[in-house]
Amino acid sequence: MMVGVMVLSFTLLSTAFMLLSYRYIISEKRDAMARNASYIATFTASYYQQYDSIQDKIYSNYVASIARISDSYVIVTTPGGEIIYATDGDHLYDYKNTCLPKAVVDQVLHDGDYTGMTNLDGIYPERRYMAALPVSAMTLSGRTVVEGLVLVSADASSLAEMWSAMATIFFFSAVVVLIISVIASTITSAHQARPLNEMAEAARKFGRGEFDVRVTGYEGRCDEISTLAESFNTMASSLAKVESQRSDFIANVSHELKTPMTTISGFAEGILDGTIPPERERESLQIIVSETRRLSRLVRRMLDLSRLNALAEDTVTAQEQFDLTEVVSQVLISLETKITGRKLDVDVQMPDGKLMVWGDPDSITQVCYNLVDNAAKFAPEGSTITVQISKKDGKAYTTVQNLGATIPPDELPLLFDRFHKADYSRSMDREGVGLGLYIVKTILNKLKENINVTSEDGVTRFTFTLTLA
Repeated sequence: MMVGVMVLSFTLLSTAFMLLSYRYIISEKRDAMARNASYIATFTASYYQQYDSIQDKIYSNYVASIARISDSYVIVTTPGGEIIYATDGDHLYDYKNTCLPKAVVDQVLHDGDYTGMTNLDGIYPERRYMAALPVSAMTLSGRTVVEGLVLVSADASSLAEMWSAMATIFFFSAVVVLIISVIASTITSAHQARPLNEMAEAARKFGRGEFDVRVTGYEGRCDEISTLAESFNTMASSLAKVESQRSDFIANVSHELKTPMTTISGFAEGILDGTIPPERERESLQIIVSETRRLSRLVRRMLDLSRLNALAEDTVTAQEQFDLTEVVSQVLISLETKITGRKLDVDVQMPDGKLMVWGDPDSITQVCYNLVDNAAKFAPEGSTITVQISKKDGKAYTTVQNLGATIPPDELPLLFDRFHKADYSRSMDREGVGLGLYIVKTILNKLKENINVTSEDGVTRFTFTLTLA
């Protein structure tokens, strides 16, 4: 396409150049011939007034000099068009008893000049560019009379050679520039296409499951390709991370499903084949019910994940005013059994009265539930959970704090990732699949609010914000 555009551009440019240069050369030549004809006509008129004849050496030398300098042919005729003098500067030509075409003579006498291209009805062997003027002289009585005609002509071949030389120079210049442009564009295209081809090959490898492929070697380029390569590698890292999370999630789900299903199958078969005595059947059925509920919780978490993925596609979250203290209180009441069962104390620090904020009360209830549930799950028995609400700069800050194992600093940024579960918690959190904190982060992001986590000296603290109403 680039070569086609350049060829078309040079074609249009060369056509315009040739037409304009040809017209300019013709115009300049005609103007030069008209000036020379004017000089000769003026000189001839003066010569007629002084000598009544132009058949001498002085006149011949003057006219021959003009013809030689201007590389033209000069013809002087009588008023009737009969040729009396003809020269090209080097030679005198004998055209006795030869007359100019009547049309040319009439136009000069009637219009005062003539310009055109003609061979004068065979006087010249080829067509020539010609300018003609009358030789006007003033009589003693003050009357102007025509003493003759002056014609100055130029061979068209000289003009064609001049134009051809200019066109040749332009053509070769255009060819050189075109070749340089093609080479430069080819190198540039290859320079641009190589990383794109590498990215295409990397994308094909991604399709085959090779997520460790990266596009390298373009970090130093300060252009769009460098930005594209960086973005491509970022995308590749994200895909690899998602694939890793997917594999971990499948492993987690498989692990969570295998234990209860094995337990259910084992006790059910034991009841059916009589291995379990009748007095233990009730106990076995209770275990089957417990494991069935575990499976139900796992399916419910999966449905929550599906709902959040659909929510993430929506760009608008409806908000309303609600009392944050009431939401937190209801969450603590709903988790009272679990908190009491682990012999935990709850230190609640909330403002007196209502604290109105903007948000979705159902979603914030789920946020608070997940955070308090996590705190109760990982806090040592007999320790204290702290729930604190404070106000600052138009925001309500809700903090959920518990004692327990310190989370490593490099683990903190991963807590809100989907399917992520810290290794130390796997045996403790048999019900989780790594979705609780991801749900919290997603809900707060939809509300354009923030959440952060710190863990130091065995104290883990989650704090999220809401806008005061």
